[in-house]
Amino acid sequence: MMNHLPRRQFLKTSGLALGAALPALSFARDNEKLPGIALQLYTVRDKFSTDIPGTLHKIGAMGITHVETAFWPQGVTVKQAAQYIKDAGLSVCSSHVDIPTGDKKAGVLQAAEAFGSKKIIWHGWPEDKRYSSLDGTKELIDIYNKAGETAKANGLQFGLHNHWWEFRNKVGGRFVYEWLLEGVSKDIFFEIDTYWVKVAGHDPAAIIQKYGSRAKFLHMKDGPAKFSAALLSDKPDPMVPLGKGTQNVPAIASAAKKYIDWMVIEMDVVQGDVFAAIQESYQYLVRYKFAQA
Repeated sequence: MMNHLPRRQFLKTSGLALGAALPALSFARDNEKLPGIALQLYTVRDKFSTDIPGTLHKIGAMGITHVETAFWPQGVTVKQAAQYIKDAGLSVCSSHVDIPTGDKKAGVLQAAEAFGSKKIIWHGWPEDKRYSSLDGTKELIDIYNKAGETAKANGLQFGLHNHWWEFRNKVGGRFVYEWLLEGVSKDIFFEIDTYWVKVAGHDPAAIIQKYGSRAKFLHMKDGPAKFSAALLSDKPDPMVPLGKGTQNVPAIASAAKKYIDWMVIEMDVVQGDVFAAIQESYQYLVRYKFAQA
């Protein structure tokens, strides 16, 4: 998540011809449990600035039943936001929050109670410069572990969401994400943002396999997924509906299906109609049985 943030191209990336691709996409057995589908509400933050209820009702009308919360316009309390979500017939699967320590603790716990979700996730934005050193990374691991203890003591589960720097920065001869995976408590889960993993130069499917059961959520987004200096100025490339960019979604889904509980659709920046892009992404996941509503 950031502050702003073609079919032929997808097939070329996955190495499949059209005739071979479609049967491979629908790999789920009829009795196989599929992860749920949710929308990260950061995707529609611009729409929220003028019409929160209408935006949420449009999301529900698509068939989406769950959302992951993020930030709300100034003046909107979490209780008001929770009521908007409920009135639209939606439920909250998880919430992006501050780290629940110090003066942030009370607000995080209040949000979790209002939204009725047991899963709270540190959104991780912006980059913490402590990730530039091993000592700093270890300091953050200690902070995350304390946050996990706070969450557990309050009947909640704490998770970590990544951007690209955890997969680009190397400290002590290893990538930051490797230190995190090794050092944070087993009670803490991970929400892997598959797009930023690819931006950092890794194969998202391979990373998911490496995380295994520690990965409970995926952020699903598609687009060029290339690193550029513009990202450092908070100017990502526009993203596209799932299946229309460079992501090998079938490989990601295949790697994740044994582990994850939720696929969360997110687009930081979209050219064109954001609702159309959300609808197309949702239908893509459902059509090929990568996930279910």
